Amino acid sequence: MMGNLTTQSRPARRAVAGLAALGLAAVAGCSGAKVGESGSGASGGPSGTCGTFNLAVNPWVGYEANAAVIAYVAEKDLRCQVTKKDLKEEVAWQGFGTGEVDAVVENWGHDDLKKKYITDQKSAVAAGTTGNKGVIGWFVPPWLAKEHPDITDWKNLNKYADRFRTSESGDKGQFLDGDPSFVTNDAALVKNLKLDYKVVYGGSEAALIQAFRQAEAKKSWVIGYFYAPQWFLSEVELAKVNLPTYTPGCDADAEKVACDYPEYQLDKIVSKKFADSGSPAYDLVKNFTWTNEDQNLVAKYIAQDKMSPEAAAEKWVESNRQKVDAWLEKG
Repeated sequence: MMGNLTTQSRPARRAVAGLAALGLAAVAGCSGAKVGESGSGASGGPSGTCGTFNLAVNPWVGYEANAAVIAYVAEKDLRCQVTKKDLKEEVAWQGFGTGEVDAVVENWGHDDLKKKYITDQKSAVAAGTTGNKGVIGWFVPPWLAKEHPDITDWKNLNKYADRFRTSESGDKGQFLDGDPSFVTNDAALVKNLKLDYKVVYGGSEAALIQAFRQAEAKKSWVIGYFYAPQWFLSEVELAKVNLPTYTPGCDADAEKVACDYPEYQLDKIVSKKFADSGSPAYDLVKNFTWTNEDQNLVAKYIAQDKMSPEAAAEKWVESNRQKVDAWLEKG
């Protein structure tokens, strides 16, 4: 979910290609619209009217939960025309300057992108925190931590490396990462901590979840990257491996990182055009805040209960109308 984690990304995710390289054809989740098509921008007419609201959706279910609830409230309460656009992180930020993306609603740090798009280009502005606290780290299934409690100390990982070997990792232990577009420090950590492991990509958030779920059920050996908030942790309480303590600046050089990940205060980023539009959708995004527990519940509805994002959002909103009204009533 993170170049360098000083870029403090989420499971920071790295865009694998720019808008141009994608042919301006990133999939739009709701309407079939594509990045680069008309209908962008939330200015939508006189101040106070909503118009079109282009909402980026980054590829993990926690973000999808945020976007689902915001989109539902925007459509039902504010009568916005919401277009969800499924985009990798950096690709979404590229859309701020063109009006193709109005809001990113779960940002994991990305100091590099903030400098480029907020400070230098001035095409984006910060829109406050989401209320979620983000944690990234190395984890093992609970059965493994219980039977081998010393495994949660990184200094003991080489002792167990051979137990984690797979056909993909060869003669080294396998360390499992998720989507290749998630930018992590893991390869650097393995190298700089002199660990006898190889980073192998499972391909997605779902692959990580399935690997940890099976490892717990079958008592098999898996170590990998994971994060919170994440609904799956309420199903399988993964045990975190303690890496060298994070201190400010210890991840400044991506090649030399040898410390744990920081805790992230997740936030929202919007286009400058959107912030100045007078759209009530901007006020909704700015005022939106909830807890890790809130997000995990909606994410569980989507990922485990197989509800559509819209149905999941409706269920949560109906049970939390007081919180939603607070977002709508703030000035």
